[in-house]
Amino acid sequence: MTKYHAIGIGNAVTDVICRSDDAFLDRMGIEKGVMQLIDEDRAEALYEAMDNRAQSAGGSVANTIAGLAALGLATGFVGRVRDDELGRTYAHDLTRLGADFVNPPAVDGALPTSRCMIFVSPDGERSMNTYLGISTELSSDDVPSGVAEQAALLLLEGYLFDKPQGKTALAAAAAACRTAGGKAGISLSDPFCVDRHRDDFRGLIKGLDYVIGNEHEWASLYEERQLDDALDRAVEDTPLVVCTRSGAGVIIRQGSTRIDVPVTHVAPVDTTGAGDQFAAGFLYGLATGAPMDVAGRMGCIAAAEVIAHYGARPEADIKALFAAEGLV
Repeated sequence: MTKYHAIGIGNAVTDVICRSDDAFLDRMGIEKGVMQLIDEDRAEALYEAMDNRAQSAGGSVANTIAGLAALGLATGFVGRVRDDELGRTYAHDLTRLGADFVNPPAVDGALPTSRCMIFVSPDGERSMNTYLGISTELSSDDVPSGVAEQAALLLLEGYLFDKPQGKTALAAAAAACRTAGGKAGISLSDPFCVDRHRDDFRGLIKGLDYVIGNEHEWASLYEERQLDDALDRAVEDTPLVVCTRSGAGVIIRQGSTRIDVPVTHVAPVDTTGAGDQFAAGFLYGLATGAPMDVAGRMGCIAAAEVIAHYGARPEADIKALFAAEGLV
């Protein structure tokens, strides 16, 4: 029986955000505009150096699930946190937003709860320093029996491919969801992650119903210089291909059918969460039976809202924005 409109499985990472200038980044040895993986000691040092920090339950797919919950859908999230202060706060924060935190914090975890320190520059660029911690240990044991089968839509996070047990958990959950009549898909997450696990990604998406990625991720997946060539190959592997291209618009492919979704340029304040909220808007359209062009437009509206302010979560009523454009 379907209980959830959407369930996400991903890294449960506490987002810690602050404003910073280029001088601070240089002083702290932070590379601007990229995501870097760091160890526990580096994480503690950067955390202590952050002024006026704001914390929230994050991670790519968790942000998408939070966006879907804000749109009124029944949602759940599966992610591994430790039973420590950050982990308990994480579970409470996601639940407060209206999403079920499906698996409880782990009392036997050896690593602390994961966190990502995000430094936002005056030009809107985000410099992310991520300590993955316990979230990398997610396995099939963290996915309660019967949960994937209760999802009309299942969204998987590509970052979990960095550990073998994560790959196994995602594949098993996708198969269970589809067997029960749901649709399973994945967010490719990062071109470097795709580089590391190209063959495994390509094997998995042949058994999925949709895949969301940006132009760099698609190009990496198929090792093609021309985006159209990469997308031509993608539709041979999966029924629904979604490609975001920042200010250049969105391409949706279903077999030989191509839909181009225009975007409205917005000067970014903070690009954190843009892709995550695009996925939330798009999946809302998919969950509610909207035509593909409408679902794509919903994704663009949600992404535009989140880059207009600090933080990875929407601040405006996104459904009201959909209504203002006649989409709902």
